[in-house]
Amino acid sequence: MTSPSVLIGHGRVRHVRLRPARHAFDYAAYFLMLPMRHLQSLARQEGGLQNVDLAINRPGLLSFHDVDHGDGRLPSEGGALAWLESLLASENVRDADGEIWLQTFPRVLGYTFKPVSFWYCHRQDQSLAAIVAEVHNTFGERHCYLLPEPKWGLTAHAGKVFHVSPFCNVSGHYQFRFMRTVLNGEERIVARVDHDNDEGPLIQTSQSGVLSQATSSEILRTFWRYPFYTLAVVGRIHWHALLLWLKRVPFFHKPSPPLQLVTSGQDSSIHSSKTR
Repeated sequence: MTSPSVLIGHGRVRHVRLRPARHAFDYAAYFLMLPMRHLQSLARQEGGLQNVDLAINRPGLLSFHDVDHGDGRLPSEGGALAWLESLLASENVRDADGEIWLQTFPRVLGYTFKPVSFWYCHRQDQSLAAIVAEVHNTFGERHCYLLPEPKWGLTAHAGKVFHVSPFCNVSGHYQFRFMRTVLNGEERIVARVDHDNDEGPLIQTSQSGVLSQATSSEILRTFWRYPFYTLAVVGRIHWHALLLWLKRVPFFHKPSPPLQLVTSGQDSSIHSSKTR
């Protein structure tokens, strides 16, 4: 696994709806991979973050701000990492004592929308203790799916309880599958989330990319390649909603958000045994 440093992943975002009308898109995309405990350690040192090319809690072409995650804690309050650690403690995840990597979209010129971010919580031996999928919808609401004891390449499950699209009822379950590999000297990460309901597979999504160092030159190159990236993400959400409406896909009104912030999932072996 890569030594702790800020990374940028360049790859694709894919989405396929199977029913009642087929609808798919596939876009070039990029995201940040942030070693949060390493960055916290640097922040405690005088001028430590000055050696990080990505803008952290300050303006920049691309930037990361703690307040965009969790309960919006300021850096002086421990920031997003402190929120994540308190969430793990409340869910009795006690052994995530290694690095915590955050896969997320950056702010672009100060503007951001993060449909989903993934927190990869490692033990000291670099095995995964938990993964947290932090989901935001366009109504300003958020929910977290906690996957305990996940493993790279294996499927984990969680019941869907949070409204993210007016064209999907809040029912069924998600299947999560993650991979982080090195091939021919290139490190790659894939996050796949599929939605099944009582009728079977409904939506299949993935976010993937090859990871590289977030140097100042790489950040500049990425910005000019996608200068309106965040606006494009939001615009595409509404554009594809229009296309689904034109295809007469049923519309569901937004229910109240779940009372609990966190939904705990299961690994594939537990889920299979319960559904036999």
